[in-house]
Amino acid sequence: MSQFCGQDKCLVDANGRIKLSPHFLVDFRLTGPDLMLHCLTEGGLAIYPASTWHQMRQAEPRPAARAAASVVFRRQLRRFGSFSQPETLSNQGRITVPPRFREVLALTPGTDSVLVGCEIGVELWNAERWMAESALVWQHETRKGDAEMDTDLGTPSKVWE
Repeated sequence: MSQFCGQDKCLVDANGRIKLSPHFLVDFRLTGPDLMLHCLTEGGLAIYPASTWHQMRQAEPRPAARAAASVVFRRQLRRFGSFSQPETLSNQGRITVPPRFREVLALTPGTDSVLVGCEIGVELWNAERWMAESALVWQHETRKGDAEMDTDLGTPSKVWE
C-alpha cells in the first residue's frame, strides 16, 4: 500500500477545520494522531506525522552553534518556528488550521481546497493555487525531460506546449 498518495477535494468549514478523506485517514492512523502543520513558501499547508517532522528537522547536527554564526540560518529557524504548529487529528478525522495560516494560504471558510498526497504526508491547498502549482510542476518536469532527451540524443526535442 502506498502511503500519502492521491488528491481529494475538501472544504474549510466555518471553524477553520478540514476533514481528511478516508484513504488519507488510514495513512495517518498508521502513524498516530500527532501531526505538525507547516506553511510552505509555495503556498500550501504541509500536514506531516509528528515523527516525519522530527526526522526532517533533525538534519542539522548542531543547530545552536550554526544559529550563533549565521543570519540566514536564524531566519530559516524563524520561518520554521513561526509558520509551524503541532496539531492532533480528532477522532472524527478533522484538523483545525490556525487562523493566521488560513489567512496566509487563502483558506477562508467555504474555500474549495485540495488535499494532495506528498508521500511523507499531505498538503492542503486553496484549489486555485493548487491548479497553478500543479501546472508549474508539470511544465518543469516536461522541460527537464526534454533537456534529458536532448542530452541523450544530441538533438533538440519538441517541447509540449
